[in-house]
Amino acid sequence: MNLDRCCIHTITTKPWGLPEAVENYAAAGVKGISVWQGATEGIGPHRAGEIIRKAGLEIVSYVRGGFFPHTSSAGRAQAIDHNKKLLEEAAALGAPMIVLVCGASPDQSMEKSRGQIREGIEAILPLAEKLNVKLAIEPLHPMYAADRSAINTLSQANDMAESFQSGFVGVAVDVYHLWWDANLEKEIARCGAHGNLFAYHVCDWKVNTIDLLNDRGLMGEGCIDLKKFVAG
Repeated sequence: MNLDRCCIHTITTKPWGLPEAVENYAAAGVKGISVWQGATEGIGPHRAGEIIRKAGLEIVSYVRGGFFPHTSSAGRAQAIDHNKKLLEEAAALGAPMIVLVCGASPDQSMEKSRGQIREGIEAILPLAEKLNVKLAIEPLHPMYAADRSAINTLSQANDMAESFQSGFVGVAVDVYHLWWDANLEKEIARCGAHGNLFAYHVCDWKVNTIDLLNDRGLMGEGCIDLKKFVAG
């Protein structure tokens, strides 16, 4: 199997620490790594970047920013400050992109949360451009709509990304979150046509899913027609 274009996220090989993950990915022939923020703790983003590059791996993204919606202005301002800090860390790491789990609040409407997500991205975009770090909006499965993301379809993510008309705002497509959508093929094509397809995450949906966060399957273990979406 050719793994030249394959990237593994450090959160998927927890509890490996970053050095162990880097060593094992490189030994397996994987060329890319996506770094969870916690993976750099005790190392620092600059040193973590050096370790990764020395092993011959490409840093694909830093995860995760977002969580912009809050019912209080203080909460929203704090979220923006945190995302700016993440952008600085991503730049120190050498990551070209931050994946955004955009956030939601159960105490306000989805529409209001989406408006606050847009305001949050707008607030951090100038720093993202300055640091040359892209922002990838990741739509999440509706099971997370209450408190993790008010962006639940690729159509919504495409609408938001296109509204910025910036090469620094795009979309991360994760089939685990979007496979159920009848419009997925069409929206993937739309995302690509606008140059907004920044990342494509693959895994599988187990039919006997119990833990909605941790029961992801490896490709082939579940019911997602992965070949269909790749072809799309």
